[in-house]
Amino acid sequence: MFTSNPFAALSASIPPTVMQIYVLAMIFLVAAGTLFDIVHKGSARYFFQNLRKSNAKAKKQVGGGELVSIAVQTAVVDVLASGEFCNMRRRIAHLLTMYGFLLYVGTTVLMVFCYPTAAMATPAIVPQLWWLGGLMICVGGYWFWFFIRVDVAAEGNSPFRVMRADLFVLSLLASVTLGLVWAWMQAKGMAGSTVLFGLYIIATTVLFGSVAWSKFAHMFFKPAAAFEKRISKANGTAENLPTLSRDDPEQQERHSMELLRDAPMNMGLGIKREAPRHY
Repeated sequence: MFTSNPFAALSASIPPTVMQIYVLAMIFLVAAGTLFDIVHKGSARYFFQNLRKSNAKAKKQVGGGELVSIAVQTAVVDVLASGEFCNMRRRIAHLLTMYGFLLYVGTTVLMVFCYPTAAMATPAIVPQLWWLGGLMICVGGYWFWFFIRVDVAAEGNSPFRVMRADLFVLSLLASVTLGLVWAWMQAKGMAGSTVLFGLYIIATTVLFGSVAWSKFAHMFFKPAAAFEKRISKANGTAENLPTLSRDDPEQQERHSMELLRDAPMNMGLGIKREAPRHY
């Protein structure tokens, strides 16, 4: 089951060309939805305006070598390692989902376009990576949904409370879960696999067709925002936010004393602090 191409087996009832056209349509929906989101929200215009303002107010010029270093740091720390997450549980869940998504989508495209029929032997590693990617998404996604979400973990709301902002996560989990269950049922020759495949297609269409109304497009904006933030710190503007100078120990000590003065002595547990779980 884990070494067989589920899309090749499907080619007996659905022509490979139809599957390939569907995948291309989903790619088009992502591109079109992202462009619409950029134009509608003015994200690109805001980014370039903010970058020009930062350069105009720069206290020092950032050279070409430093720009390359910032770009590498952005790619490695902010993108590949999700360094913006201070909470380690949230970061691990995000990394599982992100890398699982890349594996899952990449191997899906590979199987649909390079090995579309049973006549073309699919290397065992490809469907294995497809299953691995799908399971990584499920582990990271369900872990986030039921245990890490702020409104659930901190505010005490029900994990079954759904809002419009949850469209991306829920459609992603529905698509991947239905896809894995369909592949398992098809490999076992179980009745009802066709119904599961239909639901899988519906959930996948919602996932990629709702880019303009979900958080899907933010994966394209976050690297640019992280890059701009690092540049603003390097040129001294720091996005017009107050900063602490490492060369001024008196400022550092004064800031530390203010934090100690404002911090509560305990959270109702004597000398120990209770982790915030609700408000």
